Amino acid sequence: MLKPVNTKKIHLTGGTFAIVASKYNARYVDAMLRAAKAEIIRAGGQVQVVRVPGAYEIPVVAARLARTSSPKLSGIICLGVILRGATTHAQHIGEAVSTALVQIQIEHEVPVIHEVLLLENEQQARERCLDQKHNRGTEAAQTALAMARVMQDL
Repeated sequence: MLKPVNTKKIHLTGGTFAIVASKYNARYVDAMLRAAKAEIIRAGGQVQVVRVPGAYEIPVVAARLARTSSPKLSGIICLGVILRGATTHAQHIGEAVSTALVQIQIEHEVPVIHEVLLLENEQQARERCLDQKHNRGTEAAQTALAMARVMQDL
C-alpha cells in the first residue's frame, strides 16, 4: 500500500544537489524529476540536472559527480523507471544499478538517493510517479535533504 508523501517543509541553508535522471520512460521519470527539483528548491537548495539515456547509465554519471564536484555535493538523487518485460533483463539492470549506487555512496561519502524504480507494469509507474500524493521524486528529494542535514551534523 502506498503512503501519501509527507508535505512538511524542510529548510536547508545552502546545499547543492545533483539529479541524475533517465530519459527512458520519460513520462514517469520527468514527473519525478519535476517533483524532486521543486522540493529541493522549496527547501532552499540548488539543483543541477543531468539526463542520461537509461537507468543503466545513471551510476557512471553519479560516480563522476560524487568524485569531481566542487564544492562537494550535498546529495545525488538518481531517478529512473525500469518496467519488467518478458525476460529477466529488467531485473539484471535493477540489481546492477542498485549495487553500483550503494558503492558510490560509501566510497565518496556523498548521499546517493536511489529512486530507480523496478516496476511490474505501467499502472505501478503511474501510481508512484504521476500521482502527487505518492510521487517518489518528492520522497527522494526529502530523503536527500534529510541526509544532507545528517552529513552536515557529523
